[in-house]
Amino acid sequence: MTNAPALAAAILTGGHARRLGGVNKGTLTVGTTAIVDRQLDALRALAAEVFVVGREDPAWTARGLRVVGDEIPDAGPLGGIYTAIRHSPCDRTLVVACDMPFLSAGFLQRLVDVADADLVIARSERGYEPLCAIYSRRCEADIHDRLVRGEYEAWRRPQGIRVAEVSVGSDLSVVNVNTPHDYERAKGLNE
Repeated sequence: MTNAPALAAAILTGGHARRLGGVNKGTLTVGTTAIVDRQLDALRALAAEVFVVGREDPAWTARGLRVVGDEIPDAGPLGGIYTAIRHSPCDRTLVVACDMPFLSAGFLQRLVDVADADLVIARSERGYEPLCAIYSRRCEADIHDRLVRGEYEAWRRPQGIRVAEVSVGSDLSVVNVNTPHDYERAKGLNE
């Protein structure tokens, strides 16, 4: 644990992984280790609690993870972020997608070290990475209002909060596995 204020971590497992035949993406192996186990190694070094937002699955309970269902069904990643904030035992919640095999404690620590912002978000060459970010409870109301209006874009920053961006640079932490091609690429990056 760090000396930073208490932090929880939420792994978002929503979606149906249709492009990958419906497989639980967190259980895919990169190298010899399931993605979720790789993530847990990094997250447990930083967070007071790690929990899952999404559907129940034996893969989560076998690892001792608490599972929280989406507060607002079919609201996409933004709905998962909202649920993570609402059910977090801490004021700050590190939210990550279940399909990111290269999350590193070092990169995540850079996010954690920014303590004076309500949203600390990774920024890659693609733009904001809302599924690799720390959200404080101050983000909850704006996100809820957007969801009620049917605005599901997770990359939009909540209004009226302090935001800090952390550049990903060449770090692989935000690489994700959405397609069979992505999965093959991730396996190749691990070699």
